[in-house]
Amino acid sequence: MSDLAAALDVVGARWALLIVERLLDGPQRYSDLQRDLGMGTNMLATRLRELETAGVLFRLPLRHNTRAYDLTDRGLALREAIDALGRWAAEENSTAAPATGAGEG
Repeated sequence: MSDLAAALDVVGARWALLIVERLLDGPQRYSDLQRDLGMGTNMLATRLRELETAGVLFRLPLRHNTRAYDLTDRGLALREAIDALGRWAAEENSTAAPATGAGEG
């Protein structure tokens, strides 16, 4: 498996990088992540569990049985990749060139 394939195995699932991006701003409660990302509770719980198992984030104990999540050093290391993807998307959007298929000439 290539390094890129291994990375995508951890953060390539739908919503995973968006969760990490939100946590780059600091710890977030479960309910805030759900509201801000607009995702269903089952999907959020699944992604958080997967990212926790992969060592990207950890659960913070809060009062009254609420949960919050924060990034580990491994999760924080994704900042550069997320920023690069954001710049790439911004550049693509600003050029607004029509898409062409491979091999067209």
